[in-house]
Formats: sequence, C-alpha cells, structure tokens
Amino acid sequence: MQKQTVAPPLPCGRIKVVIVDDSALIRSLLAGIINRQPDMMAVGAAPDPIAAREMIRTLNPDVLTLDVEMPRMDGIDFLEKLMRLRPMPVVMVSTMTQQGAEVTLRALELGAVDFVAKPKLDVSSGMEASAREIVEKVRLAATARVRKLSATSAVGKSAPVLALGARAGTEKLIIIGASTGGTEAIKEVLLPMPPDAPGIVITQHMPAGFTKSFAQRLDGLCRISVKEAVDGERILPGHAYIAPGDHHLLVRKSGANYVTALSNEAPVNRHRPSVEVLFKSVAQCVGANAIGIMLTGMGKDGAKAMLEMKRAGAFNIAQDEDSCVVFGMPKEAIAAGGVDEVLPLGKISRRVLDALRADGVRHRI
Repeated sequence: MQKQTVAPPLPCGRIKVVIVDDSALIRSLLAGIINRQPDMMAVGAAPDPIAAREMIRTLNPDVLTLDVEMPRMDGIDFLEKLMRLRPMPVVMVSTMTQQGAEVTLRALELGAVDFVAKPKLDVSSGMEASAREIVEKVRLAATARVRKLSATSAVGKSAPVLALGARAGTEKLIIIGASTGGTEAIKEVLLPMPPDAPGIVITQHMPAGFTKSFAQRLDGLCRISVKEAVDGERILPGHAYIAPGDHHLLVRKSGANYVTALSNEAPVNRHRPSVEVLFKSVAQCVGANAIGIMLTGMGKDGAKAMLEMKRAGAFNIAQDEDSCVVFGMPKEAIAAGGVDEVLPLGKISRRVLDALRADGVRHRI
C-alpha cells in the first residue's frame, strides 16, 4: 500500500489543497509547487480516491487536484460521487492525449473547475514548467462557484431547440468568448440554437489537443454543426467554429462572405487563442452585424475589444455573476462599458434569437 502524506496545521487564510494521484512522483512535484506559494499548502496527498475520502473528511480542503486514471476507483467515478455528496472545487490533472481530452471534458461536465495537462515525457521538468499555470488554477478554483451535481446534470440534459422564425441573413454572426467554466457554458448557449442560426465563432481558452475533442463533443449534442476552425473557411449559418488550441481565431471578410483566419502570433493577455484577438477582428470587419457574448472566465481577456465591438455597432451580452463559475471576464467587459445586457446563462440563447428576430442587432428590444 502506498503511503499517504498529511501536512501540519495551516496558518489562517491559506488555501488547503489535497492532491490525489497514483504517481508518487506527481504527488511530490505538485506538493512542492503548491508549498512554495505563500497563500497555499498541500495538506494531504493520497494515492487513490479511497484514501482521499478520509482526507477530505478530516482535513476539509479548499481545493482538490485529481488524477483521472487511478487504482481502486477512477477519477471520473470519484468526481461524480464527490460532486453529488460533497461539492468542492476540483482541478483535474489530465494527460495530453485524445483519450485524456475526452475524459477531461467529461470531468468539466461533472463540475470540475479546470484542468492542467500532465506531460507525457520528462515529467519533472514538464510539471515545473507548468508551475505558474498550476498555482493560478488552484488559486482560482478556491474562489469558484461550485454547484451540487444533480441526477439530470450527471447524465446530461437535452435543451429544447429554439426557433429563429425569420432568417437573420448570412451577414449576421454570433461571437463567443469564454475561459474557466466555459466548456459547459458554451454548451448551454449552443444546445438551443436552431439549424438556421447565424454562423457562430468561439474562442475558449484551451490548450492544443483538447479543442478538437471539445468541438466533436458539442457536434454530437447540438442541432447545429460544430467543428474546430481551420484557416480560410467560409463561416456558414447553422455552423459553429471553435478556435484550435494554440492558435488565435479571427474573422475576415472575403467578398460578400465572412471567413475564418488562424494566427500563431504571440499570446495576447497571456492567451493563445485570445478572446481579445477574435473580438477585435469582429469589431473591424463585422461591426453592427455581430452579437457578442462574454461567458464565464478568469482575467480580462476580450474586455477592451468588446467595447470596440459595441462602438462598431455590435449588440453585446455578458453572463451574470450568479451563473458564472468565475465572474472575471464578464465583470471586466461590463466595467469597460462594452456590454449592453447582463443575463443569466440560461437566458442568453433566447435573447440572442429575440434580437435577431427584431430585424438584427441594431434594434434594442
């Protein structure tokens, strides 16, 4: 049996973290990274979920880091039970593989706040290279809104598809930006969209290797077609295009059509893909034909460019604080003056279609 480790009592105010991973090396590396931070400490490290259960009861951690593949009980089964019985912020530790991406998306669906990718080679240096990302996501998870998993949310629910009624025209576009908590928020916005909805262009902060699985997952659930964007394709009604990990996604004009453009320019606001880059391109070439949506996420990526969109005539919506996992990006966009309406997540799709019905985004209803 592998040894469990428990830290001494914490000074008041520090974030308490329990690490759950079957690799002793990963447990040691994560604990070292976390314990170097003045505002957090690894209070326990367990080799499997069975051992972790007792630690959670006795140590009452603020955040759990959770591996997916473990003995005795895999991370997904444990996460589902945890989010039903004792909801708490969880950061998944996932492998950078196709299977790892699919399992990670399932974890986010079940209520995990975020994930970090475990390197396949040279684990020690790879984890140290990701140290800043790890501690930022743990820190953020400690402040995130976590909701109890219901029986319906565990298996997934089918949203009624809304009707557009009157065609909005191919010149209209819906533009979405999101980060932490965004995978489920985007799903909730897309599920009710009818097949004749305008083209939808999305930037979600996500690393390379995960966006293709994310798009495929949504494509299997939605009435519209969802795909990972490629360079230079025409943006069509009834289709959604997701920025591929590690590439900025922009909208360009080609004759009478809008097309996608990919860029590997430097990160903006420390992100690639960046919401700022997408929104700025939309302000420049789509203008009043755009509806912008800012969903849950940390930081301020996209806030300034959303104001540029509004000044160009776009109608912009931000997700409200109560329905956000992290009210960072919407809050910054609101503060910048780039938002026309603030709505709960569950009302955004209907409001978008209402605006389109009312003769496009220039009409405020």
